Amino acid sequence: MGFRPSFLPQLLVAFCLLFNSAAALSESSFRVIATIKPIHSLLAALMDGAESPELLISGEQSPYGFELSKAQAERLRQADILVWVGPELEASLAKTIQALPPDVRVIELLSSDVLKILPMRADHSQRDPFFWLDDRNAILLVEEFARLLSEADPKRSHIYAKNRRKLQKELARIDREYEYGYRGLKAGLGLQYYDTLQYFEQAYALTVLEHVAASPRHNTDAHALLKVRQRIADGEAVCLLTEAGMQAEHLALLTEGQTINVGQLDSLGIHLEPGPGLYVRMMDHNTDTIKRCLNADVAEAARARDVAKSEEAPAAVHIGGRFILTDHLGRLFTQEDFLGSYSLLYFGYTYCPDVCPTSLQVLSLALDMLGDRADGIKPYFITIDPERDTVKVMRNYVEYFNPRLVGLTGSKEMIERVAQEFKVKYEKVTEDAPSPELYLMDHSASLYLMGPDGRFITKFAHGITPEDLVKELALILP
Repeated sequence: MGFRPSFLPQLLVAFCLLFNSAAALSESSFRVIATIKPIHSLLAALMDGAESPELLISGEQSPYGFELSKAQAERLRQADILVWVGPELEASLAKTIQALPPDVRVIELLSSDVLKILPMRADHSQRDPFFWLDDRNAILLVEEFARLLSEADPKRSHIYAKNRRKLQKELARIDREYEYGYRGLKAGLGLQYYDTLQYFEQAYALTVLEHVAASPRHNTDAHALLKVRQRIADGEAVCLLTEAGMQAEHLALLTEGQTINVGQLDSLGIHLEPGPGLYVRMMDHNTDTIKRCLNADVAEAARARDVAKSEEAPAAVHIGGRFILTDHLGRLFTQEDFLGSYSLLYFGYTYCPDVCPTSLQVLSLALDMLGDRADGIKPYFITIDPERDTVKVMRNYVEYFNPRLVGLTGSKEMIERVAQEFKVKYEKVTEDAPSPELYLMDHSASLYLMGPDGRFITKFAHGITPEDLVKELALILP
């Protein structure tokens, strides 16, 4: 008994729908969930053209008051990758995340050993969750996310690689703009209702005098309120910054009858549409808000943004820049640690058979020959081989040469970044190596001299003698 002809079209349509649904389900099997908008934005930019990551805390919800629904909890259990900040921000998720099945890969960003993570100023036992407000952390995150996505979803690794390059270009624009173009962040002094700007302050030399409370989860202290109000009454600050999604319950008490600019930051992207462009829009919104609130020159800020968007950067950026590394004692080290003294930098690697030991010996002898004048110089050895040059390896190596020598290592991506900033060339050489781990590195071998203000002064070519190096330094040192 056959099918009647009138049933065939319906059957074919049903079969096609079933086939397409199964294919779509197969294609959509890679599920990535991010809890908050800024992190979701970086993932969405990387995954553009592949699967779209899901955003858990959407709309104008704040992670501080967020409660997980049963449907959302089920979504988390079905995820391949879940990226959250940590219990200091999304506290209500902690128990659910802890109970997720083992096949859900959970990434807690506050536990990252790659990012610069600071303790809360009000409570050093907790971590400050607003790490993405330092764009160097965002740069590092993009590298980590691109690697994570490519490992978990290798068939789309080419998409992630392409999007990574595009996104890093835009993040580099932000970096140039804020570091070199944005004057005026020191135009006046500001206050904060909630302490969300610690990373931003350190990255961009902003000064915030006081804050009312650490976060919406911390009790508002009457003494802190009175202290902030007194700062306003005494005219010490021109700006009070609040945060979107964080209720400033006592704002009127602080501002009533006072002359103070009030600006609302949006560090969680509460009022912004989610998606690939949110992170950059959020950073632009925050910096513009801060500048207006501090009575800075907004026209100058606009010009700085135009310069940063162009391919040409000011001449001052040609040597040096911003970075996050780790010293040989395991401590975080940024370009700000160069400030206050002259710095002599050498790029090399501990397995180097001849050039590096010779150069470091020259550096060490020159410092000894300078005597007391060398107290104003700090020497640094920056590895270009982070795969092998761990903190422990660097510690043993630098102590052999000079007790003042500081070894610096870091992630492969950040080392690449620092090398690019200093125009250092290097390349792994595996040809003729007796085994894969015994490769050599071809690299530039100059010494770089930086001033106490962190600016590049000059570099000394490889082959300079200790005596000649002393003569050159003596002409520069005070």
